[in-house]
Amino acid sequence: MEFKEKITIEDVNGKSFKVRLIEPENSKKAAFTHYLHNFKNGVSEFYKKDAIEFVKDILEFKSPDDKITDKVAEEALQYYLFNLKNNVPFQAPKETKFKFIDLFAGIGGFRLALQNLGGKCVFTSEWDKYSKITYEANFGEVPFGDITKQKTKSYIPDDFDILCAGFPCQAFSIAGRRGGFEDTRGTLFFDVAEIIKTKRPKAIFLENVKGLRSHDRGRTLSTILNVLRNELGYYVPEPEIINAKDYGVPQNRERIFIVGFRQDLGVSNFKYPKPTNKTKVLEEILEEEEVSVKYYLSNTYLRTLREHRARHESKGNGFGYEIIPNEGIANAVVCGGMGRERNLIIDDKLSNFKPVTNISGEVNREGIRKMTPREWARLQGFPDNFKIVVSDAQAYKQLGNSVAVPAIQATAKKIIQYLNMLH
Repeated sequence: MEFKEKITIEDVNGKSFKVRLIEPENSKKAAFTHYLHNFKNGVSEFYKKDAIEFVKDILEFKSPDDKITDKVAEEALQYYLFNLKNNVPFQAPKETKFKFIDLFAGIGGFRLALQNLGGKCVFTSEWDKYSKITYEANFGEVPFGDITKQKTKSYIPDDFDILCAGFPCQAFSIAGRRGGFEDTRGTLFFDVAEIIKTKRPKAIFLENVKGLRSHDRGRTLSTILNVLRNELGYYVPEPEIINAKDYGVPQNRERIFIVGFRQDLGVSNFKYPKPTNKTKVLEEILEEEEVSVKYYLSNTYLRTLREHRARHESKGNGFGYEIIPNEGIANAVVCGGMGRERNLIIDDKLSNFKPVTNISGEVNREGIRKMTPREWARLQGFPDNFKIVVSDAQAYKQLGNSVAVPAIQATAKKIIQYLNMLH
């Protein structure tokens, strides 16, 4: 039997020790953390069996010569419950107003937004191991794994109110392969549809790239809406393109939002939120103190970027790096390619020009640098107590893939208002 992952956990005496877990997707640990964080709302019973198995694995690993019964493991589980340390930054609200699930959760943008509105997340899934690390650090729960697997779907409890899914956008992006439903990643929507069909939540809230609207001459979006409206029986108003810059963050980030309500609820006039007019500029999210020299470009790299842009401009193209003025608004942060280079800034606070990483050439003296992961987090609406616990490379990727929290929260607030009117 092959051990796949090592974690640190405390025994009943408060001592920490390392445990190697067997399952590569670690669904038992996910069930364990979901059990601990749902013990007040009844959902915990849904996760109890595997949570007990998780504790049993721990005790058997620590005391291989002892006979660990289910009763002993259950008593130990209750100890963990009694000693649950809510030391994560974003705890569930004390009074739950509604329940939701978080699919393709990333680092928890949907969760943060809906928790701010009084929601309790009762299930979450995310396949990327580094995103799981960030998610657990901030919310105290380990997401379940690959949602395309029936085993993962089997952990989803009944009777939640809202299904949230920022389902992967590669298949629909105008920058992608444009494979749509022919692309295997495109079929991830149908995994969402399967869950909707089985669980029948009151409302659904889906997010994707703006290019979904025009993909395959509109046929991709048409197919999605047909499935939701006619096959699943949901009232789905015309999707809306929402720009994050209209909701209090200085980032020009357009995404398509798709909201739906189960038809038997009688909702028929949903309106998306209006812009808040709380316009911010880049200067409001930039670091006030000097940042590490590692974020500053070398002369060699800066010259390469300038030559690259000049070549494109000579061909009539506008592609290339961009320096955003302090009074401006950032381009959309993205997970790859020119994501960082299209959001360069000028910051003259650097006092130590000695490189701390292997770079080609000297650090530029013009003050040109990349934004830091923390600045990217602010562009996406994450508060400063949101923990960034992975490498910069992973952080940029995670934040580029994330939703903009304020735009999600404004839309979710409208969804909840409509649900409340049903009572």
